[in-house]
Amino acid sequence: MQLVVARIGRAHGIKGEVTVEVRTDEPELRLAPGAVLTTEPASAGPLTIATGRVHSGRLLLRFEGVADRNAAEALRNTLLIAEVDPDELPEEEDEYYDHQLVDLDVVTEDGAEVGRITEISHLPTQDLFIVERPDGTEVMIPFVAEIVTEIDLEEQRAVIAPPPGLIDDRAEIASSRDAGEAGNAGDSGGDA
Repeated sequence: MQLVVARIGRAHGIKGEVTVEVRTDEPELRLAPGAVLTTEPASAGPLTIATGRVHSGRLLLRFEGVADRNAAEALRNTLLIAEVDPDELPEEEDEYYDHQLVDLDVVTEDGAEVGRITEISHLPTQDLFIVERPDGTEVMIPFVAEIVTEIDLEEQRAVIAPPPGLIDDRAEIASSRDAGEAGNAGDSGGDA
C-alpha cells in the first residue's frame, strides 16, 4: 500500500536541500537516509534520501542526484510516497494509520449511527475525522480521546461521545448568567 509521507517545499541553501512538510507520525522511519520514495508526479522520482536534518524546527532533506538549488527547486510541491505493508501497525498501541481509519463506521456510545469516515484531515493542533452522514452531509469530528472513545478495527467502527452541538443542533448554554441575560433580553420596557 502506498502512503503519502511528505510534501517537498522550497529549496534551502545552494547544495540541493529542500524543506519538507511531514505527513507521517514516523518520519525517523519513513524519511531516513537511504529510503527510496516514489513521487507524485511520478516523473520526479523515484527519489533516494541522501541526508536529513532538522533546522529551525523544519526537516531538511537532500536527495541523491539533486546537487544544487535549481534541481531542488524543481522538486517543489512533489509528494513523497512510501510503500507500506497494509498489515503493518504503528509502534504505539493507540496510534493508527489513515488507511486503517478511513471507511470505519462512526457510532455514538449508545449505538446511534453517525456516518462513515471518508478522510482524515491533519491540522497543526489535532486531526479531524471527515465523516459522511447517511443524508450525504459531512461532519468534522476531532480525533481526541475525550470525543473518540474507542477505535475497534475488528468491528470496523469508531465510537464517539460527542459534546452537544457537534453532530446535532443541540446547544448547551455556557453559564447561568448567559441564561439570565437571554431571558431578560425581551424585557426592555416601561420605566423610562
